[in-house]
Amino acid sequence: MSGERILLVDDEADMLLSTSQTLDLAGFAVEAFSSVQPALDLVSFGFRGIVITDIRMPGMDGLSLMRRIHDIDPEIPVILVTGHGDVQLAVRAMREGAHDFVEKPFDGSQLAEITARALAYRRVVLENRVLRAAAGQVDDLETRLVGRTNPMVDLRRRIRTIGPTDADVLIIGETGSGKEVVARALHDQSPRANRSFIAIDCAALPANLIESELFGHEAGAFPGALRPRFGKFEHAQGGTILLDEIGSMPIDLQGKFLRVVQDRVITRLGSHEIRPLDVRFIATSRRPLEGEVAAGRFRADLLYRLNVVTLTVPPLSARREDVQLLFIKLVQEAASRHRRDPVPVPPQLLEEIARRDWPGNVRELRNAADRHALGIALQPADRPLASQRLADRVTGFEREAIVAALAAYGGRLKPVYESLGLSRKTLYEKMQKHGIDKAQFGVHPEDSGEE
Repeated sequence: MSGERILLVDDEADMLLSTSQTLDLAGFAVEAFSSVQPALDLVSFGFRGIVITDIRMPGMDGLSLMRRIHDIDPEIPVILVTGHGDVQLAVRAMREGAHDFVEKPFDGSQLAEITARALAYRRVVLENRVLRAAAGQVDDLETRLVGRTNPMVDLRRRIRTIGPTDADVLIIGETGSGKEVVARALHDQSPRANRSFIAIDCAALPANLIESELFGHEAGAFPGALRPRFGKFEHAQGGTILLDEIGSMPIDLQGKFLRVVQDRVITRLGSHEIRPLDVRFIATSRRPLEGEVAAGRFRADLLYRLNVVTLTVPPLSARREDVQLLFIKLVQEAASRHRRDPVPVPPQLLEEIARRDWPGNVRELRNAADRHALGIALQPADRPLASQRLADRVTGFEREAIVAALAAYGGRLKPVYESLGLSRKTLYEKMQKHGIDKAQFGVHPEDSGEE
């Protein structure tokens, strides 16, 4: 597959150079990095390649890098390079999802063979995704943004339409709803997919270094600036910049940033040279920014520049019918990530999942799925029901029980009505009464004659 890449990460300059040369001589396209973040910025869900990283590095180590990569796409092979005393650590990493490991000092042919196998694996993964999409099965976007409710179907449709353009996008959504997932999906759908995706947390930028971090600086621009430095904007050249929680950007910086968005140029601190910037901006906010504009905390002209397109990520409370299917998927992912056998999700648990409120949205639901995959019981929920009428409670419970059973049995009707102690006719009547469509849970051949 043309365009396959190997991202090599090692903080030891000599080791980085020799390993890079070894792989280059073996015919692989290698990009070498002495730190984690520049490599991580190039990883996407559709990344056509693998990552090779040393385990022990300052800051983020190889295991942490692997986990971050697998948060983006758990099927990207990560090969770990270990020292002699780190073999047990590497074995543990294999259980956590590492594709393979090689122990220093290693033979060049051994590394080349492991690399070739990992690339072949990644090639098959990507080809299978294409084949599934061509066969009308769930595509990459549906895998990443799970849900069959109208808000999610519409969100995926808009991402497919907007992603391939260069339009700047503002994403609005509650905490934990998946705004960064949407941003990465837009990047991966675009012609910039093989370039950097730089995420900047506007709420976490240090006030005294914020301009230097974003715009970069020249040597001598301020005390301690001993050499020129790229800022995050320049580092993203050709790619996408995610400005997370843009509403937290200080008002005095917003004016300078407006010029960047408007003219696509930057000027480093301590310099008068204007540098062109080829990037796409995606910004996120927990709340609509019009309120921040009215309160004087956000510039109206910057808002108008950023929200060429606005996408709203629905909270789980607005798509409750997706919660059970999403929980099942998250449990499967967690079991795979933790190298556990497939973990069943009983209908009774799905009923409880459906009854709960999830103020932390997908992030909170994922934590619950992780605990279930690890065999940790779900904690009791504090959900007041006293204000509901008995009839409403009974109706809600009946609907949740049927939906939970359909989700648990993958849409197969026979085990559903048998497990609920209903006749086939009664189940159909109740599904019609509650507006439940079995196609939402998958229609199986054995059910095709039951209509």
